[in-house]
Amino acid sequence: MPELTAPGHRQRLRQLIYRETGIKMPENKDHLLVSRLRRRFLEGGFRTFDDYLGHLFDAGALRDEWDLIVDQVTTNKTDFFREPRHFDFLLHQAVPEALARVRPGAAARFRLWSAAASTGAEAYTAAMVLANAALMDARLDWAILGTDISKNVLTQAERAIYPAQQLRPVPADIRARYVMTGRGRAGNGQARIVPELRRRTRFAELNLIDPPYPVAHNIDVIFLRNVLIYFDTDRQARVVAEVTNHLRAGGWLFVGHAESMIVEDPRLNQVAPAVFRKMEANA
Repeated sequence: MPELTAPGHRQRLRQLIYRETGIKMPENKDHLLVSRLRRRFLEGGFRTFDDYLGHLFDAGALRDEWDLIVDQVTTNKTDFFREPRHFDFLLHQAVPEALARVRPGAAARFRLWSAAASTGAEAYTAAMVLANAALMDARLDWAILGTDISKNVLTQAERAIYPAQQLRPVPADIRARYVMTGRGRAGNGQARIVPELRRRTRFAELNLIDPPYPVAHNIDVIFLRNVLIYFDTDRQARVVAEVTNHLRAGGWLFVGHAESMIVEDPRLNQVAPAVFRKMEANA
């Protein structure tokens, strides 16, 4: 069987990325695919991108390279306190309602899922907000799950070590309470999330286009922000539906501000910019 031509290899890789991650790499954006993988093929000692593709498909290296490819083609943009009004809503609306649902003195179980967690900034921001809320009312029993398709970013999230400058959006009083800053030459410019937040925040690999999800149901809050825009219309609808299955009745779904028009699940009502609430069963 003859080897594929370079264009054939490129088409095969685009199709594989779409099938396995849901990310569409159109042929007219071939330059984007090349730029995303440039670092990888140069590190591997390949002169050109097409040499690298030959290594993947003709030399049988695709299995060994796949996790690295996924890491490069997925967008891992994330920040602490990104879209801060969402975290204000979490603190002032979602948490008080959870506390109001339980009798005085009883623990209020509160579970949050960061469904496209990247390196963990979103999950740890939520952890800071919930930990602060628990200081005001100890009944709040919170825990967070962060998931992502990229193993590399999940490793970074579990380490919870960030450049100190990345923590600048965190308000100073919260940063002082929940962030440890390195001292001396070895720790210069590095910061780490405190152990008490790391103990309540766990991370796991998950592909949003590959249901069913190994995630608990009856979750109070799900962050599904700035990931739907990378899927086509059908997959957007399926992901929203699958995620909503894991949300408790009355729970909250947060999406990116550019994604509000994507959410059309009949079980969800929009209650604030990029914030949706799952209707009660008898609503």
